[in-house]
Amino acid sequence: MSIDNSSLSNIDINTVVHPYTDLSSHQKKGPKIITSGKGIYVYDDAGKEYIEGLSGLWCTTLGFQNQRLVNAATRAMEQLPFYHCFGGKSHPNAIKLAENLIDLAPNQMSKVFFANSGSEANDTAIKIVWHINNARGLHNKKKIITRHKSYHGVTLFTSGLTGLPNNHRDFDVPFARIMHTDCPHYYRYALEDETEDNFTNRLVANLRALIEKEGPDTIAAFIAEPVMGAGGVIPPPESYFRKIQPLLKEYDILFIADEVICGFGRTGNMFGSETYDLKPDIITVAKGLSSGYLPISALMLREEVFDLLLYQSKEIGIFGHGFTYGGHPVSCAVALEALKIYEETNLINHVQKMSPIFEAELRTLKTNPLVGEVRQIGMLGAIEIVKNKITKEPFKTTDKIGPLLVELMQKNGLISRAMGDSIAFAPPLIINEKQIQEMVLIVKRSIRELYELLEQRDKN
Repeated sequence: MSIDNSSLSNIDINTVVHPYTDLSSHQKKGPKIITSGKGIYVYDDAGKEYIEGLSGLWCTTLGFQNQRLVNAATRAMEQLPFYHCFGGKSHPNAIKLAENLIDLAPNQMSKVFFANSGSEANDTAIKIVWHINNARGLHNKKKIITRHKSYHGVTLFTSGLTGLPNNHRDFDVPFARIMHTDCPHYYRYALEDETEDNFTNRLVANLRALIEKEGPDTIAAFIAEPVMGAGGVIPPPESYFRKIQPLLKEYDILFIADEVICGFGRTGNMFGSETYDLKPDIITVAKGLSSGYLPISALMLREEVFDLLLYQSKEIGIFGHGFTYGGHPVSCAVALEALKIYEETNLINHVQKMSPIFEAELRTLKTNPLVGEVRQIGMLGAIEIVKNKITKEPFKTTDKIGPLLVELMQKNGLISRAMGDSIAFAPPLIINEKQIQEMVLIVKRSIRELYELLEQRDKN
């Protein structure tokens, strides 16, 4: 596919400040410029084709150039290019989308609040938790428990909820109200000879100890991704949530399920909460809601939570929170069309059929001496690169092995992302068996090249 580069010929390509980028080295190398996409593939400004192995940023579930989504946006733009939901106003697309989300949502959600990103949705969830605890007279019950290696956003408060050091360094986060508990990664954090169930029991005991230490009357909510995404694609142990949830009930701690990555088919069900039988009080969604075509996120609330918002609004006279573009009519239209496509194409069934193939192909990487663990659920997967397969010894952080492998994969035609030395895979859900095999072949080739580079380095 040839691309017209003339529009970039006289432009300084380094004027953009790039997120999650080494800004210093980037000024020398410049960006990889993607100019178009189709299906599971994207194309750079030289016309080179890549499998988009992470669906952009976990979001283009329906792939690129889905004409139905483009048409939905065009129709909505022509009819009502902007309106808002402030001051009791609304528009048909927001109303229809909220109704559809409630019909789809697990655990009898009742109301929907719209925002623009997962970060905004999670930030809003925390504000609502604080707001309703004030309504309950629980003015000290404000602390939020999250987990190490979790990812919940990068707004001022959610960057603290996120349990990744690079989101904290020199940003002066997290704040005092945020507590971090154990990451449920059995491969990396289990003790020697500790069974998965005993590992889970230890994590639950540690969570109980944290709650007791801080004081149950100070803990407002627990927030968790059904499967940790940006922390390395970490599915929980089988009994983890089954044992965590009763503990939250015991201490009157609200449960926020962050479905920003897991929602809309990614784990093999419409929501990750269904995959792991979660019963959250609040659910946040984004990304796959519009297949990433336009910014939109949503927060779904159980009736009991909304009733307390009603009480506070009556007392104060207003619910003093909202975003200008929350529930944007064009974004809502695209999200509505995406939900229709999910249903009409039976996309969940397709994911369930492809998931065993995806798992089997990823498992073939396990024999490689550099691959310590393979993780997979639905169309989410990861491999963890290690220095010593037997002892699980990792490479030094300064070796930057994960980023090097991602660079080799990109050279070979596959775009993915390194979280340390874990390499993530979350391709568009429309991917087929042949394309899965093509993707894994590129990974194999790239790991082989990495191994050769490391051997050469050791010789020198």
